[in-house]
Amino acid sequence: MRCPYCEFDDSKVIDSRSSNEGRVVRRRRECLECGRRFTTKEYVEETPLMVVKNDGRRETFDREKILRGVQVACSKRPISMETINRIVEKVESGLRDNNRDEISSRQIGQLIMTHLREVDEVAYVRFASVYRKFQAKEEFLEELKGLAEKR
Repeated sequence: MRCPYCEFDDSKVIDSRSSNEGRVVRRRRECLECGRRFTTKEYVEETPLMVVKNDGRRETFDREKILRGVQVACSKRPISMETINRIVEKVESGLRDNNRDEISSRQIGQLIMTHLREVDEVAYVRFASVYRKFQAKEEFLEELKGLAEKR
């Protein structure tokens, strides 16, 4: 594995742990040249999951897209990267456990909102506002009212 700091081509594994129900292996590595440590993750290769967009187009599922969306929703909130990664892992696991080759973008958005609502209501409303394309303050107020009622 190439070192991200000095780009030396060899490193040794210090620690390995599986996560996400055994679908991911997290490895702590140490560069044999500069001695710095870094983390890598290995994922099981699975058949590609296709996302059906609202307009009918299909594209390959992109975990990084979900990660970026959740990061934006959680920006400037007291939410750790560990929590954000856990949300993304739960979403991806939920989709893959569905045993379907195609999933609608709407279902993905709903799943993300479900997990965000459990973690942080502000991040949830931020994500919902983009996902549902809020156009007026009344839509925000309606969403906030729904959150208050669920408490």
